[in-house]
Amino acid sequence: MAYSFKTRGVCASTINFELNDGIVSNVSFIGGCNGNLKAISKLIEGMEAQKVISLLKGNKCGFKNTSCTDQLTIALEQALSKQSGN
Repeated sequence: MAYSFKTRGVCASTINFELNDGIVSNVSFIGGCNGNLKAISKLIEGMEAQKVISLLKGNKCGFKNTSCTDQLTIALEQALSKQSGN
């Protein structure tokens, strides 16, 4: 299932991704540090969402309380919750 998440407090404005049977694919960030975010998207392609969350949750960018990757974990948690009906 395809998801689009509006970020808060980071340079990227939106994160688009697919989540099927708990597996993350086709992640793309709109805005943000283009090269780094493309690399992260490639690294997590086909990874279990829970693994991505455990690796990246709480990651901060400079003085900010969050980061693009931390926002991705929030998006994944919300998507997992929707899929499980919570």
